[in-house]
Amino acid sequence: MRIVGFTILRNGLLLDYPFRESILSALPLCDRFIVSVGQSEDGTYEAIQELAQAHPTIEVRQSTWDLSNRQGGSVLAIETNKVLQDLPPADWVLYLQADEVLHEDDYPAIRQAMQENLTDLRVEGLVFEYLHFYGSYEWVGASRRWYRREVRVIRPWTEIRAYRDAQGFRRGRKKLRVRPAGARIFHYGWVRPPQNQLQKVRQISRYWHDDAWIEKTFQAGFSYDPNQPLQRFTGTHPAVMQARIAAACWDFPYDPTQVRPPLKERILNWIEHHTGWRIGEFRNYRFI
Repeated sequence: MRIVGFTILRNGLLLDYPFRESILSALPLCDRFIVSVGQSEDGTYEAIQELAQAHPTIEVRQSTWDLSNRQGGSVLAIETNKVLQDLPPADWVLYLQADEVLHEDDYPAIRQAMQENLTDLRVEGLVFEYLHFYGSYEWVGASRRWYRREVRVIRPWTEIRAYRDAQGFRRGRKKLRVRPAGARIFHYGWVRPPQNQLQKVRQISRYWHDDAWIEKTFQAGFSYDPNQPLQRFTGTHPAVMQARIAAACWDFPYDPTQVRPPLKERILNWIEHHTGWRIGEFRNYRFI
């Protein structure tokens, strides 16, 4: 069973992505890992080259992103599909975004899911459960605002391509037929010092919005929302994240007893808690 992994990246240092940790977390599962680096002004390409020298299974590619494309984040799907169109032979493809990290405790389950579904060609992908960290490494999103699952392992088939802003995948226009990977994605996209998070959201917003919208939205700067419904994380973080977490040095004052979601959200949360049904949930997949 041959596994190829990949990610896309641009200005990873400037935007404070945990891209090294993300890549390193995938390497134990992959025979090859492709990093497609867009034009960067911060030394990201050199950092990836250095990482590849230490880990020969990493293949570094360069790509030119169309920064004039501000239509719904589609530039991210375009860059993702560039890699998918030029894959080496593989049985499965593992995709991670640059702020997503795998936990080493989940490697056996991922390998098992890949092996068990290898010959069942009805299965087009594997779905992972998400932990969305917010504000600090101690709190995770606990509301409908965060997607619960997404496909991160797919078949290397030409019809399977990134969908919309590359959050997930489709086969043509059809949702992928999937089974659970039995594993988690640790998503750290909302865990940075506030000044770094401001830089990140301003830059990333360029893939969806014009400059006028960005200036209006972030004219007051950035601060983490203290009314965000969160739960304290009581598990362990991936080993590759330990140094980054130890170096964290900003305050995130959060008191869950002071959070009061709107009535509609409380009702929907109650329904989900008691039935498991998330009304109106968007999915790029369907379970078989």
